[in-house]
Amino acid sequence: MSTFSSTTVRNPVASISTGQPGESTANTVQRVSELSGRILLSVLFLLSGLGKVGAYAGTSAYMSSLGVPGALLPLVIATEVLGALAIIVGWKTRITAFLLAGYSLLTAVIFHSNFGDQIQMIMFFKNVSIAGGLLLLVANGSGPLSIDRRIAK
Repeated sequence: MSTFSSTTVRNPVASISTGQPGESTANTVQRVSELSGRILLSVLFLLSGLGKVGAYAGTSAYMSSLGVPGALLPLVIATEVLGALAIIVGWKTRITAFLLAGYSLLTAVIFHSNFGDQIQMIMFFKNVSIAGGLLLLVANGSGPLSIDRRIAK
């Protein structure tokens, strides 16, 4: 005998927090987890982009040594810094996450494809893993603590 009614349908929006008093602990944990996840995924891009500003000449030379024009460095910095900030605040999250996932895969292939070097292999799979996390943002959106959700209201 089944304990579930055949007419029971799970509401996928039911777990979204309203921010009202009496909100369940599970909803609070979900909201904070989504925000924390966005911050943790983005902090690497933010720090990397800012680090490139401080080491501009060296980064440009490294890019050139691998066949990537150093003239693209301002675009790289803007992608990392602005993309990270957009994900953190939850603005245009799905589009930004999709673009950063592609960026992560592209940089993995260009800069970390020397699998004879264990560090480069680890860096390659780090980038692939980050792309996977970003694709989860593409699929699920930014969550309730975001500009995207505020605009949608």
